[in-house]
Amino acid sequence: MNYCKLAFTMLLAGLLTGSSQPASISARPWSVRVANASIERWPNGRFVPPGQHWAWNYELGTLLQGMDAVWLMTGDARYFNYIKNSVDQFVGPDGSIPTWKEDEYQLDGILMGRQLLLLSSATHDPRYAKAASLLYGQLLHQPRTASGGFWHKQRYPNQMWLDGLYMAEPFYAEYTSTFGHPDAFSDITHQFVLLDEHTRDAKTGLLYHGWDESKRQRWADRKTGASSQFWGRAMGWAMMALVDTIGYYPAADPRRQQLIAEFRRDAAAILSYQDRATGLWYQVLDKGGAEGNYLEASASSMFVYSLAKGVRLGYLPAAHVANAERGYNGILSHFIQVGPQDDVSFIGTVKVGGLGGDPYRDGSYAYYISEKTVTNDPKGVGTFLLASVEMETARAAASGNSVR
Repeated sequence: MNYCKLAFTMLLAGLLTGSSQPASISARPWSVRVANASIERWPNGRFVPPGQHWAWNYELGTLLQGMDAVWLMTGDARYFNYIKNSVDQFVGPDGSIPTWKEDEYQLDGILMGRQLLLLSSATHDPRYAKAASLLYGQLLHQPRTASGGFWHKQRYPNQMWLDGLYMAEPFYAEYTSTFGHPDAFSDITHQFVLLDEHTRDAKTGLLYHGWDESKRQRWADRKTGASSQFWGRAMGWAMMALVDTIGYYPAADPRRQQLIAEFRRDAAAILSYQDRATGLWYQVLDKGGAEGNYLEASASSMFVYSLAKGVRLGYLPAAHVANAERGYNGILSHFIQVGPQDDVSFIGTVKVGGLGGDPYRDGSYAYYISEKTVTNDPKGVGTFLLASVEMETARAAASGNSVR
């Protein structure tokens, strides 16, 4: 969504009308039910125990992306206030972000910049734009591979991960569009194209998790530099990055069509690996029947969101809504648990997935299936909210009703 004009309008609507939720709990959309449960579970967006260090982070950024969508759908000021309160604890009066460390050059830290742009548009408070400019400045100085790709982090030299596309590119594109830096679209396109060229498998069409341009990492293929497995959430990050970024390009920019073509290749590839029985996707995408593999909640939510939004924006054929519908029904039947007082939990999200580091993650199949799944992971909840809003919007449009 392009929040720049819509956000302020929706804020006023929410403040004037208040909540538009149905009176009956069971009649509320799943997006609202899960958002409400998350607000109760994590006041002010804080999901660490009391007394534990709390810093600017991408997991909260993912959760708030979902809250943004629920707010824009419902116009309920409660969600906007939650977003604002969650961000305000990190941003100083002068627009500084004390717990953000630029010298780490982590692309993960860029994601929350999208919340800064939303709040800047909605409130016109200059500190949000100042804070966003800090993150933009990091991208201008981000270490790069020899071919111009952003390092995923300072401590991962010469490495690009699919995760980094979602962390950086939608913010980079929105900032570029908002503040008038049109030359940056060339660089944004380059980030997507590099990873497409070096991680896409010719046989399956799927994307490997990472690429080491130096080819020195133990997880990297000595000829290609690519990692060896198709991690579901990694490809989910890449697809969400594309569908969230393309809309900021000028309509006449030929690179826009280039990215749409890439997004369509991604969609075709993941549909080949959608589980027929459940409509879901596996932790390791191409090994559905392998021992230890499992259906994973966050990747499934990411693919549903990307497919449904891609159809809504005209990037994908309308027929793909049926695939999104199957996936969403599978999510509801496999990953939603409802407790007393509508305490809705989202289960089945793998906590982490990475390459290298200490202890070393070798990127093998055994590594990916060894990572534990958790309940109410903010990344899983955020992507479920995004998927739910898209599906609820699509269903309402098909029935001729309003989702509110």
